[in-house]
Amino acid sequence: MVEAATVDAWLAELELEPIDRGERDGVTSWDLRLDGLRRADVRLTLILDPGNALLLWVHFAPPLNDSFRVSYRQFLRWNDELPFVKFALSEDDRPVLSSELDATILSRDVLGLAIGRLLAICDLTLERSVAWLYPGARKAPQMGRPSRQAALFARYEAELAALVTAGRDAPGPRLADDRG
Repeated sequence: MVEAATVDAWLAELELEPIDRGERDGVTSWDLRLDGLRRADVRLTLILDPGNALLLWVHFAPPLNDSFRVSYRQFLRWNDELPFVKFALSEDDRPVLSSELDATILSRDVLGLAIGRLLAICDLTLERSVAWLYPGARKAPQMGRPSRQAALFARYEAELAALVTAGRDAPGPRLADDRG
């Protein structure tokens, strides 16, 4: 069984500093603000239920203002195209990206790779998400600084290679684009 103190230690080893930490009824959560290689300030919440699972929950975009049907269809397609993660809509129509790790397989590297994968997917979907993230913009703004998580991407470079290089005329997932 993985305890909260173990996750605290893993986050420190991965150089990921939570901005908030809470505990209630044996369940611990951490809020982090992380960077992809292209998308800055991605909000990520980790929720540990020690005997069951660690849930990774990315606050992917603000509540949707566009046609619900088009966005929902886009998320369903991405769910088929991207392994190990799921897109969904929260109760307030906020897009979320999540991954669940079974408690029996948890380790520092399983956690680090899962976080890296979520950040890489935020980067991979950036152009297709501009309407949700930056309403009225035609393209995503440049980050304007190096990623604070460059070391995390370097640590898991081999495992994340297909996601990180996709979209740069390299092999990797080709994502559907239902924007119309």
